[in-house]
Amino acid sequence: MTASEGVTVSRVVVVGHGPTSHRLVEALVDKGFDGRITVFGEEPRAAYDRVALTSYLAGRSAADLTYPLPEGVVLRLSSRVVEIDRKNRTVVTADGHAEPYDVLVLATGSSPFVPPVPGRDAEGCFVYRTIDDLDAIREASGRATTGVVIGGGLLGLEAADALRGLGLATHIVEMGGWLMPRQVDEGGGAVLRNHVEALGLSVHTEAGVKEIVAGPDGRVAGLLKPDGQTIEAQVVVFSAGIRPRDELARQAGLEVGGRGGIAVDDGMRTGDPAIYAVGECALYEGTVYGLVGPCFTMAEVAADRILGGEAVFTRADMSTKLKLLGVEVAQFGAMDGALNVTFMDPVSGVYQKLFVSDDARTLLGGICVGDATPYNTLKPFVGRDLPGAPGELLFTGGPASMDLPDDAQVCSCNNVTKGQVCAAIAGNGLTDVAGIKDCTRAGTTCGSCLPMLKQILVKAGVEVSKSLCEHFAHSRAELFDIASVRGITTFSQLIAEHGTGRGCDVCKPVVASILASLGNGHILDGEQATLQDTNDHFLANIQRNGTYSVVPRIPGGEITPDKLIVIGEVARDFGLYTKITGGQRIDLFGARVEQLPLIWRRLVDAGFESGHAYGKALRTVKSCVGSTWCRYGVQDAVGLAIDLELRYRGLRSPHKLKSAVSGCARECAEARSKDFGIIATEQGWNLYVGGNGGFTPRHADLFAADLSTAELIRTIDRFLMFYIRTADRLQRTSVWLENQGLAYVKEVILEDSLGICADLDAQMERHVATYADEWGAILEDPEKLRRFVSFVNAPGTPDPSIAFETERDQVKPVLIPLEVVRS
Repeated sequence: MTASEGVTVSRVVVVGHGPTSHRLVEALVDKGFDGRITVFGEEPRAAYDRVALTSYLAGRSAADLTYPLPEGVVLRLSSRVVEIDRKNRTVVTADGHAEPYDVLVLATGSSPFVPPVPGRDAEGCFVYRTIDDLDAIREASGRATTGVVIGGGLLGLEAADALRGLGLATHIVEMGGWLMPRQVDEGGGAVLRNHVEALGLSVHTEAGVKEIVAGPDGRVAGLLKPDGQTIEAQVVVFSAGIRPRDELARQAGLEVGGRGGIAVDDGMRTGDPAIYAVGECALYEGTVYGLVGPCFTMAEVAADRILGGEAVFTRADMSTKLKLLGVEVAQFGAMDGALNVTFMDPVSGVYQKLFVSDDARTLLGGICVGDATPYNTLKPFVGRDLPGAPGELLFTGGPASMDLPDDAQVCSCNNVTKGQVCAAIAGNGLTDVAGIKDCTRAGTTCGSCLPMLKQILVKAGVEVSKSLCEHFAHSRAELFDIASVRGITTFSQLIAEHGTGRGCDVCKPVVASILASLGNGHILDGEQATLQDTNDHFLANIQRNGTYSVVPRIPGGEITPDKLIVIGEVARDFGLYTKITGGQRIDLFGARVEQLPLIWRRLVDAGFESGHAYGKALRTVKSCVGSTWCRYGVQDAVGLAIDLELRYRGLRSPHKLKSAVSGCARECAEARSKDFGIIATEQGWNLYVGGNGGFTPRHADLFAADLSTAELIRTIDRFLMFYIRTADRLQRTSVWLENQGLAYVKEVILEDSLGICADLDAQMERHVATYADEWGAILEDPEKLRRFVSFVNAPGTPDPSIAFETERDQVKPVLIPLEVVRS
């Protein structure tokens, strides 16, 4: 192999084995390098995904995060390089091993910056960098109640989320005026702070650290701020920035920056043409890049140059989109401009801002907190003419990908343009997003560009694959039919016979829903329990502060005084916030995990059952008072609503289901905004389907008119079962109906054009006959009850990481109008 200088390259040595090093090695192998590649890593394990590091504490194993090593690469773990001999072109490790090289690549990364504060070496102080660090933090948290994170940037919030997940009351100390000061402005920081504090975390901004206070045993006891305030804590995590690891370069006499970093040119070469530097240790034009996208680009450029190419590195895109503590945060382009357009909804916790040129024609950048919808489609237009009015773009999210120019970047992590994606589709006959990922690497890192990749496929005229995920080459509807026809009752059997691998967080909940729809026992029985997502895992809906809501079913909104008293007593005794919802139910908020069985014991004993607020199932059948009380009512709306809710309760489906019954054409129950709604007529009932009151409101379509009660129920039975059998994952009835076509669904349901109505009827009858209250079953099963325990604390012990509110702050909604203002 020959490099651009004409020097034969047969031996490449890489020092460091993190994500950037791994990308470099992959690029060399992919480009056909046939020499020897030797990689030295200090850690005892191979390179792993540091972006997903926090998921390790949530249950993922180190093996799940580890990158597969390309074939033929020599990897030396637990091996620290201590010297570079530039004259003889060798590197020497701490144990004396000397490895020759033709080309050396320094990918030594960075080390966490620990401010020189007194007490920083006390037992209980950690950094948040490696799996070993996380193991140590987890071990220390087992004997702690409170933790402090020093630093409120990206990694600081990740660390705070980890401490919260470990059951610690958590404080964040940030020297700047707001959280994430590098990514968002003061307004975005204020909204982000509200989100974080709503989860029970304490935020201290414009705050420094005077001393880490240690107890007599040498362990951390607290943190002393310059203002004299002490935060009592047993765990302290430093996340105050990084410093490039350039000690090898210094030892070898290579140029380094005044504040650190190995100086490189646009080909990633140091002052020694045989030595390259990539990733967080490299300094290009005065900047050290700490984001995965620029670092991966450096690796690609270095690999190309080593093999004789002419690739160059330019100032990288620093855009970021992520979800921290459950909050979407995104930033792209510049954080200033001659004009800006701002939208802020403090009630919903949404802050969005676009920066534009002084003529309001060129997009310069943007910030999103709480809702990052505009990020995907607007980011590629940075530096280009705005594709629409600035104000409208924040509401619509910008144009579809088909309007993007070919040189627009669609994946900033891997520097992939729309043109490259289109070329890969055309040149390789790609038919799905997985193929695009394999050919271009787009979408393989953070995944935020996946919706855009799918749009590009559709625009290219490709019939997009309906594969559920990489583990199943079937759509959800096909898997439903397979499980139904073959009588499959477990995920293990389904994936063994009709899939590959071990499954993922996409297919597991979907299969769990399918099996539940087919009446496969309690959702927390055996293997079923491991497939559920957060809400179904505890049969309760998790709220923004980490507590859960309790929602008993109240069919048709009809309730007796005795039952109403029981709900009030439960709310009072457990200190729950109580709200009557728009769906005529009473929601109880603020329950801890270990309280859920105690609460439900009292509710079940009083005759209540699960309202399925946590599941993709029927939520409510809302009703007006109908002919029983209203002088305009022509039918018994309450009676029908009760019958329908009791019939379809617990029916698992691709998405949640809502219904309503109005007793006359005045439509007080708002039936036409529901998945299936019924409006009374003088002759019977009109059935409307496919309504949706969510993010994309849609009025339901009239499906059948003047039905008798028996005809109505039979028609709804068939409609729901046909939807459950054929809809995609997480697809509402509104979208499903538009895709199927109203006329087609009418033919299937009303005319039995497919000859399946008898099967649909039988499936619904099985559901009705086998229904059992999920919470009632939990309470009678000691094994299932064992899961309802807080992560750290024993039953009955309050979780110190959660703040509890007994009543909602009376804050009036404020909506700041969109307007263009001069900065």
